[in-house]
Amino acid sequence: MSTKYIFVTGGVVSSLGKGIASASIGALLETQGVKITIQKFDPYINVDPGTMNPYQHGEVYVTDDGTEADLDLGHYERFTSLNLSKDSNHTTGKIYHTVITKERRGDYLGKTVQVIPHITNEIKRRIAHFGKKRNIDVVISEIGGTVGDIESLPFLEAIRQFKTDIGKENVLYIHLTLVPYIKAAAELKTKPTQHSVKELQEIGIQPDILLCRTEKSLSKDIRAKIALFCNVNEDSVIQAKDVKSIYEVPLMFHKEGLDKIILKKLGMRPRKENLAKWERIVDIIKTSEKKVTIAVVGKYIDLRDAYKSISESLVHGGIANKVCLDVKWVDAEKLVSNGADKYLTGVKGILVPGGFGDRGIEGKVMAIQYARENNIPFFGICLGMQCAVIEFAKNVLKLEKANSSEFDKNSPHPVIDLMLDQKNVDDKGGTMRLGAYPCIAKKGTLLNKIYGKTRIKERHRHRYEFNNNYRQQFEKSNFIFSGLSPNKKLVEVIELNNHPWFIAVQYHPEFKSKPDNAHPLFREFIKAAMEKG
Repeated sequence: MSTKYIFVTGGVVSSLGKGIASASIGALLETQGVKITIQKFDPYINVDPGTMNPYQHGEVYVTDDGTEADLDLGHYERFTSLNLSKDSNHTTGKIYHTVITKERRGDYLGKTVQVIPHITNEIKRRIAHFGKKRNIDVVISEIGGTVGDIESLPFLEAIRQFKTDIGKENVLYIHLTLVPYIKAAAELKTKPTQHSVKELQEIGIQPDILLCRTEKSLSKDIRAKIALFCNVNEDSVIQAKDVKSIYEVPLMFHKEGLDKIILKKLGMRPRKENLAKWERIVDIIKTSEKKVTIAVVGKYIDLRDAYKSISESLVHGGIANKVCLDVKWVDAEKLVSNGADKYLTGVKGILVPGGFGDRGIEGKVMAIQYARENNIPFFGICLGMQCAVIEFAKNVLKLEKANSSEFDKNSPHPVIDLMLDQKNVDDKGGTMRLGAYPCIAKKGTLLNKIYGKTRIKERHRHRYEFNNNYRQQFEKSNFIFSGLSPNKKLVEVIELNNHPWFIAVQYHPEFKSKPDNAHPLFREFIKAAMEKG
């Protein structure tokens, strides 16, 4: 059987949830025994999101092979069994870079290089690449942006051509759109959806299935109207109603019959159906009565997408412990202005996430000091670990003005310093310590107990590290270096042995957590917070 291709596009407005929709489609197909993979095409010219401000792009997700990728790849991995790579995230910048490199080499033999066919051919080549891999039944490609954007046009043209290239029976177009509810009129309006589909039709793409985001249920009459004016079957107008948890989406789509419709349109037969995992996850989320309050102290608190994987991993930890989480998002700068007591009194656990730049550092250090002195379970991630080192150096070792050389190049005690292999690096994009690296957990430590093994492998994204010139000084004061690189030169994990639960890691465990398989660090952090209660 030929590999099938699903293209997911979006219309009307951005932030409708194409990533979650694509991930949910992948999850549903896996429950039917279909072997899938997913990729994201982003229209921005940046080569990757690695140099982009979190306020513009949100979280930068990192894969095992060290690719800095769009946050939607996090949804793909959390919802499915996939372990993605550089082949799963493509930007306009990457595509143009490839084409221009070929032109400079003379690969086009003097031809005029144009958007059509050269750019569109490169997009199609990347789409087809996954289809050539062994045992892949369906390739799902999410097209970023909103239909009507200038930036998206080459991608839409490429997927239009792709259907002609490989045969209409092998391609399915799914369009995510909005059916807004106008409160003053007390009506759902279908016109935005009609206009969005018309935009696609003008390009030459006829959607096969419409996913209609809505606050209210779609009546049979509204579905019939959308089907008539958008030229789709009535049963292919799928209601995508707002839900409390994103993990309800696969079940909601299944209830709408989306998985069966996709398989039918692609000429495929279901091999099995097993939704037990998703039913169990949603049941725990909805029925958990115990509640535990966790404070996340960061600098991008007003934009939760910057901490998307951390937010979801906390949920996973809650699911694993069958507890409902009350996550208290604390702005590190406000903590400095108003004091730790105002924001942290009564919380059962404190998490300090990663980030870059010196804004908010003082507040993060204050939060860590509060956790250490009040025996509150503490979990530090990346910059959170570095801040834990700074806090201990200042307040326990009494190293005056101890800091990271990232924040104070003149610090007399740079307990955190630039990694040796980063000292001559000028380019900012894709040059950090990126991807999965091994770590050896010291036997008998909290880290060793949590993982249940001594050799672990986690994903990294950083330039700075613990300064080994201070290692002996720290060790003499009950500061434990519980995780080191195999050559023992890099500190990966630190913990305190005179504290109920205090651990901080240089890597990003949130990138490997799933709703049905919480990362052990998040699972045990939530467990420790529950015991604190």
